[in-house]
Amino acid sequence: MKWTEHTIARAIALQTLARKCVVLVDNCNWTGHECDVLGVTMDLRIIDVEVKISRADLKADAAKDKWWRRLGLYQQHGPEAPRTHPRKVWKHYYALPAEIWKPELLDCLPSKASGVLLLRHGKDYTDRHHRPHVVVECARRATPDKAAERLTSEQVMDIARLANLRMWEAYRARDAARQPVEATA
Repeated sequence: MKWTEHTIARAIALQTLARKCVVLVDNCNWTGHECDVLGVTMDLRIIDVEVKISRADLKADAAKDKWWRRLGLYQQHGPEAPRTHPRKVWKHYYALPAEIWKPELLDCLPSKASGVLLLRHGKDYTDRHHRPHVVVECARRATPDKAAERLTSEQVMDIARLANLRMWEAYRARDAARQPVEATA
């Protein structure tokens, strides 16, 4: 089975974060920057997981705005300082296939606080749909941002509403894909 962002995100959501989070949203910009998987923990903090399917994609992440804080009066054009955590994020992880990982890639990560989750296909096991089982291994734990604030109930409800709308849109897309293509005359 070939790795895709969706297969990795699904494994992280269902195997790694499901017991720790009250809500999970994919491809979410709620923090102000894209999160491939945004989780809200039981104690109302944000976990951001970036999914990477290539080394080049992983290395390019350091240039994203989420890792830089603009300084000075005119912040749009002022000097930049690196961030250890994206804004509003308590813990940050990278999730990627184990076969593309090399320990020296730790030096390419924009923050030493980011964790690394490696995924591989399990041997001699498939799920109920006969898909290969995915094993998630934590290669490096994320260091929490002690300054990250807990979400308010209103913020959690906003994220939950987004997750709910995403679910209904996914059902619509699934149903549309199942509809027979009508011949055009």
